[in-house]
Amino acid sequence: MSAFVIVAGTLHFLIPAPFIKIVPDYLPAHALLVYVSGFFEILGGIGLLIPPFRRAAAWGLVALFIAVFPANINMAVNDIVLDGIPHIPLLYWLRLPFQAVLIAWAWWLSRPEPNPAAIT
Repeated sequence: MSAFVIVAGTLHFLIPAPFIKIVPDYLPAHALLVYVSGFFEILGGIGLLIPPFRRAAAWGLVALFIAVFPANINMAVNDIVLDGIPHIPLLYWLRLPFQAVLIAWAWWLSRPEPNPAAIT
């Protein structure tokens, strides 16, 4: 997951246009929201790699995946075409339950590490 979110977060900075395009109109400062979400994706991905920060980073990613869900809904509902990405509306809709998979994965990573001393 760490590599996935670091790459995704980096793309928010390298090619922000597609991310900006799917931010719902009712939200302000689309570009700023894309850069902030990208920053926190990268930060979360790095945090997953550092054991003392893993749980906090995972919970942060759960919150982030929930926060960006309206953009995914907007993309599917409004059939937003993104340059360079095949226009397959079914994939837009399949992306919605995939967000639940990402949330579950991050939640799973948020669980406390088992205490080996407690297992006897």
